[in-house]
Amino acid sequence: MSAATPLPDFKQRSGTALSDRLLKVAIDRTTGTARSKRAAIVGLWPDFEVARARGKAIKDHVVANLGHYLVEFERNARASGAKVHYAQTADEAADLVVRLCQEAGARSVTRSKSMLGEEIGLPHALAEAGIERVETDLAEHIVQLAGERPSHIIWPALHKTREQISELFRVAHQDPHGEETPEAMAASARRHLRVKFLNADIGISGANFLVADSGSVCTVTNEGNAEMTTTPPRVHIVTAGIEKLIPSAAHAATMLRLLVRSATGAALTQYTTFHTGPRREGDLDGPQEFHIVLVDNGRTRMLADPALRDMLRCIRCGACMNHCPVFNQIGGHAYGGTYPGPMGAVLTPVFDGLERSRDLVGACTLNGRCREVCPVDIPLPTLIKGWRDRSWREGLEPLSVRTGVGAWVFLAAHPRLYRLATRTANLALRLMGRKAGRIARLPLAGAGWTAHRDMPAPDAPSFLSQHAARKQESRP
Repeated sequence: MSAATPLPDFKQRSGTALSDRLLKVAIDRTTGTARSKRAAIVGLWPDFEVARARGKAIKDHVVANLGHYLVEFERNARASGAKVHYAQTADEAADLVVRLCQEAGARSVTRSKSMLGEEIGLPHALAEAGIERVETDLAEHIVQLAGERPSHIIWPALHKTREQISELFRVAHQDPHGEETPEAMAASARRHLRVKFLNADIGISGANFLVADSGSVCTVTNEGNAEMTTTPPRVHIVTAGIEKLIPSAAHAATMLRLLVRSATGAALTQYTTFHTGPRREGDLDGPQEFHIVLVDNGRTRMLADPALRDMLRCIRCGACMNHCPVFNQIGGHAYGGTYPGPMGAVLTPVFDGLERSRDLVGACTLNGRCREVCPVDIPLPTLIKGWRDRSWREGLEPLSVRTGVGAWVFLAAHPRLYRLATRTANLALRLMGRKAGRIARLPLAGAGWTAHRDMPAPDAPSFLSQHAARKQESRP
């Protein structure tokens, strides 16, 4: 999402999501499977923590020496015949890709899934230029047919149920499926997309990694659509963030093992491809032109900010959102930006400004599961707390929040008043939940807690009462 695009209201979006029962079913089906598969595959890898530390060290080394590896990558990519371009902003990157398409006389482009493309607003830029865009990743194809945005960086159509997808395909495909099975629906999409692959003028892909010592671009998919996107067209355009660099193919082996296990719970994807320049003499296929667009869009600002630099390690696996209790309740669209979940709470303020995305920073329980599962050990809760601190210092919190925090600080500084207030609140909550043990509706500021779910009534006695009793019992 470009800086010019207004973010949706997060509270309104999340309220709508919490009211959507089908959305909850769709999220649970996908993230539940992802969590169990990841846990199983990591459990079979006794050296996972060693590899995780190595992955973190690799990315930290690249970030600390980013200028060196950019120069090395550009030199080797140009030596292979590729043309390397730089874009400082999202709009500049999208305009550059559109210009390359127009210079090639392209009428249609196929696109392999790329969150960087979403980040720079490429789908909208191509549409405005009158260039047909065909999303070739199965989930992105579903999202495009529905006229929606991706809701997850690995499973863009996570918010759709099988039944909803079946209806989309029956309307949009000339030769739709008969049986409503995943296999039949995938075959329907394959028939629909095959002709698009073969007739496209340009293929646009992202990059999972940029290999500095060879100038190669690494893509990772399970469907082969990246290869079909990048091979038949006469021009291949890559869009990638500058943080995607790694030193060598040997380092790529470590990063790929971490990425795939964390993203899909598999040992290896079906297709891992290293694209190195355009077609050479003697090659049977491949593009005639190979362009690489390297995008900054706030990354050098993150590099210069010690509070955000760790986020440049991110390899876009999606594990943080699969394990996030907030994401698992509201899904990805409620976040409004390109990247949802914990990573989105860190990245969206970088791209869109903290003032416009302050609510995302508050949409976190700080339970720490995101850091536990991150394959490169990004301290996401710490980074989110850093944005909260900045929001408070810059006076972005509304008066109601600042007043409420001020009242809590006053109570916390006066223990007797604090104990009286908590006892009173505890008693009131127990009375409200005395019938069923749950509270269906809270008054005033507490109404948000019970708008979409019941709240368990507190147990008696309270924690403070139990703590005081134990202290009394332990005295000689």
